[in-house]
Amino acid sequence: MEQVIGSTAIAVSILIGLGALGVGVGMGLLGGRFLEGAARQPELAPMLQVKMFIVVALLDAVAMIGVGIALFFTFANPFIGQLQNALAG
Repeated sequence: MEQVIGSTAIAVSILIGLGALGVGVGMGLLGGRFLEGAARQPELAPMLQVKMFIVVALLDAVAMIGVGIALFFTFANPFIGQLQNALAG
């Protein structure tokens, strides 16, 4: 049982860490491309800014979904119940 809990803790930390890393890289690329586009065509900057904020919101949503799944596995781990059923049966 301790091995399942330990493996779940490692999986949760990898899930949150890689999610944060991916969002950080995505926002960095997005911000850089926005600045390039705004520098090349300043008249399009307001339209590009609106689209950039929409994509930033979607990137944050991906990270929050990852955190939600990680919290689910941390506090309501379904694997422990399956392990207990397998050991009892």
